[in-house]
Amino acid sequence: MGRRLVILTGLLLMTISSPLAWHAWGGHIKELRVCGDPDNLPFSNKKLQGFENKIAEVIAKELGVELTYYWWPHQRGLIRRTLRAGQCDVLISIPEGWDPVLWTKPYYRSGYVFVYPKARGFQVKSLDDPILRQLKIGAYINSPPAEALAEKGIVKNVVGYNLLYDYKQDRPGKIIEDLIAGEIDVAAVWGPVAGYFVKKLNASYLEVVPLLDGDPATPFTFEFSMGVKEGDKALKADLEQAISKRQAEIRKVLEDYGVPLLPLLAKEQFGPVKERPGQIIYHRD
Repeated sequence: MGRRLVILTGLLLMTISSPLAWHAWGGHIKELRVCGDPDNLPFSNKKLQGFENKIAEVIAKELGVELTYYWWPHQRGLIRRTLRAGQCDVLISIPEGWDPVLWTKPYYRSGYVFVYPKARGFQVKSLDDPILRQLKIGAYINSPPAEALAEKGIVKNVVGYNLLYDYKQDRPGKIIEDLIAGEIDVAAVWGPVAGYFVKKLNASYLEVVPLLDGDPATPFTFEFSMGVKEGDKALKADLEQAISKRQAEIRKVLEDYGVPLLPLLAKEQFGPVKERPGQIIYHRD
C-alpha cells in the first residue's frame, strides 16, 4: 500500500492552513498558506489553474483569510520539506488514512479508469478481459493497474508512463495524448487525470470506464482527505467544519474539472454524490 500512496501523492498533494485554529505554540494563523506543486495540472500550478487551487480558494473564503502559496514539487520528501518544516499547514488531497499526517474524514473518492476510442468497439470492463493480451496498454509504472496486469502475466504489451515525474520526463496527460495519436490502444489512467485531459482535448470520442476494486490487496479506488501535522486536532476540526459548509462548492469544482466521482465508503461523509448530465460518476455494483 505504501508504494501506491507514494505514487498518488506525486499528483495529488497541496496544502492550506486555517487561521481559526488555536495551536500549541499560541496565536492564530492569519493567512491560508498553501504548499502547491508549481506545475502539475490538473491538480495545481503557479497560475492557480488546478482544481486543488480552486478548492484552496473555497476554503480560504470560508475562513475569511488571505490565500498564499509555498511552491514545492510533490515528490519524495514532500512532508519533511513542507509540512514538518513549517512551510505549510495542510495537505489538501491525500489518500485517506495516509500515516505521515493527521487526516480529516474523506470528502471525495475517485479511482483508476480504462480509456479507449469508442470507434474501436472494445467492451473492456475489467483486467480479466482476454482482449487485453492482444492490445498495447498504457499504464503508470508501479500503479495498481500495472501491478495487477503483471500478476496476470500481461507485461510485454504494456507501455509504462510516469505518474511521479520530474518535469523532464512524461507529463501526466501524455498517456492520453498517446492514446489519441494511436501509440497505444487502451490506457489505464488515474481518473482525475483522464477526466481532465479528455475534457481539455475535446476527446468525447473516448470511452471512459471505471476500474472498480477487485482484489482488496490491490485497490483501484481511493478516498481523499485533507491532512495536517500529526497532533493538530484543532486544525483538523476547523477544516472538517469548513469542508462541511462548502462541500457543494468543492464538489462542483471537481465536477468542472472532469474528476470521476465515486460514492464515499465512510459512514461519515459530506453528502451524497448527485449525477448530472454529461458527468462521469461511477456507482458501485
